[in-house]
Amino acid sequence: MKIALQRAYGLYCWLAFLVVALLALALVLLTPGIGVRRAIVRTGAWTYLHVTLTRCRVLHAERIPQSPCIVVANHTSYIDGLVMAAVLLPRFSFVIKKEMNTVPLANWLLRRIGSEFVERFDRHKGALDARRVLRAAQRGQALAFFPEGTFSRERGLLRFHSGAFTTAARMGWPVVPAVIRGARDLLPAHRLLPAPGTITVDFIEVLEPAGSDREAANRLRDRCRADFLAELGEPDLAEK
Repeated sequence: MKIALQRAYGLYCWLAFLVVALLALALVLLTPGIGVRRAIVRTGAWTYLHVTLTRCRVLHAERIPQSPCIVVANHTSYIDGLVMAAVLLPRFSFVIKKEMNTVPLANWLLRRIGSEFVERFDRHKGALDARRVLRAAQRGQALAFFPEGTFSRERGLLRFHSGAFTTAARMGWPVVPAVIRGARDLLPAHRLLPAPGTITVDFIEVLEPAGSDREAANRLRDRCRADFLAELGEPDLAEK
């Protein structure tokens, strides 16, 4: 009986996601104004969490500056993007791996809300994408990154890519680490059906870049990653 209820809940979650996503996509395709489109997606994300009885606790959101900044979050689950879309205000643009640009429907929605797609494997294309992200920052666009770029089946923190921290150093912007807890238990990499539970997003101490060059960006990346490891208490998977 317990397994049957878990499967029923998981299937209900996917049905709810499909309905909410299609409604949000339809509205986003028809609505002018990127700020309004982002607000629609944010409302849709909160709606999904509400109808699936997924509790999302947000801690220390007051630490996010009103001025342009960069939010970085650990990546643990397929649901992380939806959670951060719910939590962050519409002034944020998400920086996402380029593979998402090939996912039907999702690519339309992500482009309509001004997401920036970046190449992770081709160094030349990645450099071009990084310059495009920097231009977005120069226009005053607050940005949100998952610096690991992906997530793994194994619990722990992967190596951080440097893009978020290079942009922060070049712009002189603060970096706001967002520690996500609980999402891995709801929908881990090895499972297709979501489980019920609680997700916490905790905005920890804001970091300021000390310089604008590559070394400053690398120091900022390493400080930020050390803070994540201390907060999460999970294994360091950087060497794997």
